[in-house]
Amino acid sequence: MKTVNHWIGGKTVEGASGNRGPVTDPATGAVTTQVALASAEEVDAAVTAAKEAYSTWGTSSLAQRTGILFRYRALLDAHRDEIAELITAEHGKVHSDALGEVARGLEIVELACGITTQLKGELSTQVSNRVDVSSIRQSLGVVAGITPFNFPAMVPMWMFPLAIACGNTFVLKPSEKDPSASNLLAELAAEAGLPDGVLNVVHGDKVAVDALLAHPDVAAVSFVGSTPIARYIHTTASANHKRVQALGGAKNHMLVLPDADLDAAADAAVSAAYGSAGERCMAISAVVAVSSIADELVQKIRERAEKIKIGPGNDPESEMGPLITKAHRDKVASYVTGAAAQGAEVVLDGTGHTVDGFEDGHWIGLSLLDHVSTDSDAYRDEIFGPVLCVLRAETYEDGVALINASPYGNGTAIFTRDGGAARRFQLEIEAGMVGVNVPIPVPVGYHSFGGWKDSLFGDHHIYGNDGVHFYTRGKVVTTRWPDPSDAPAGVDLGFPRNH
Repeated sequence: MKTVNHWIGGKTVEGASGNRGPVTDPATGAVTTQVALASAEEVDAAVTAAKEAYSTWGTSSLAQRTGILFRYRALLDAHRDEIAELITAEHGKVHSDALGEVARGLEIVELACGITTQLKGELSTQVSNRVDVSSIRQSLGVVAGITPFNFPAMVPMWMFPLAIACGNTFVLKPSEKDPSASNLLAELAAEAGLPDGVLNVVHGDKVAVDALLAHPDVAAVSFVGSTPIARYIHTTASANHKRVQALGGAKNHMLVLPDADLDAAADAAVSAAYGSAGERCMAISAVVAVSSIADELVQKIRERAEKIKIGPGNDPESEMGPLITKAHRDKVASYVTGAAAQGAEVVLDGTGHTVDGFEDGHWIGLSLLDHVSTDSDAYRDEIFGPVLCVLRAETYEDGVALINASPYGNGTAIFTRDGGAARRFQLEIEAGMVGVNVPIPVPVGYHSFGGWKDSLFGDHHIYGNDGVHFYTRGKVVTTRWPDPSDAPAGVDLGFPRNH
């Protein structure tokens, strides 16, 4: 059986802890791979390799860094199908989704290629007599990233390309559920010329995570995952005097006003709720329908959802794949089976779905719940599966109040033809990312990604300007030099004597 080992100091390092974790093909339910789970000592070896590499990488020229990143970007582009195939094999998402994930990760690599302009400092001359003040940004040292299973290539690429472009070295702890893509990303970076130790990958579970959070040589930690773990990461790393950006969970709402194009809204709801089997923090999991359009909107969503073809991710005809594990599949199903008892109308029940020839896969169909109450489990919890809840609101104001009452504030959207209503919404809604007739408002690479409230712990969003600021720290230099004319008589400053 294939074993995924660590990548430390520019080479594959066999796991020494003796602990292994299973990696499953979600479409078949079969264990296809095992992954080494690092001990605290193995994490220390990765951090040590990163610290040693920082002694030279931290002072490397911007030209050297960007040259490597440009070559890296070309290699990633050439291998995007290979990366996507690894994602599909271990995560289960369809190949087109996996390719989209790689493309969004490439955006951040491209941003890192332009780091020269992002790291420019500022200068103010003559703030006082012969006094100048400049501001510069410098790297932190060794930084770490802890990433989730749902985007095994994209989320790591949201972190380490910017971090190393800024002059840091990096230790990545990816999800142990789908680890192979991260190793390929590291191998391609080495092929692009990245020096040994600048990017390291250690696989593991809570033991590895806690070792990174406690390690004295790790200056900063980036995390994407569920809210309870994000809170733990932030609390623990902060207590160990580390800079932290911890992105948590979500319950993203889509407000549909009576004047909206209902066909466009229904299309958007289906793609945003069920794409990637709902396993993404930016999925729309709650539609808030205002006034009389709710019944018609629900019917349009149902008609579209019933046509989605579910099957193995490597089948070109599949539009949605399985869930990552059987345990997760069963948890998602429990929200649907319990919805009616909590007052919801189960319009579509996908819990009994199977795929011929793949009966042992982690399959679940699309579920649509109407008349969902805000105190039900299906609404309050982040389900992270293909379950869409529909809530009713009498007015725009009621809809906004409902959304703002949620403890989450990751992303949200409004569907309307009214520019004034859209403008009010983007100012009044309490969320970090807002879409206007755009259901999944994930920012492009040069704007930052992140939420509000329980969707973010720490002061910085990820990538974009916030990402650059997170991976650097500011320094202000005040300078005063004497003028040559002030030199004492008899001192030769080497100036020509003919003027």
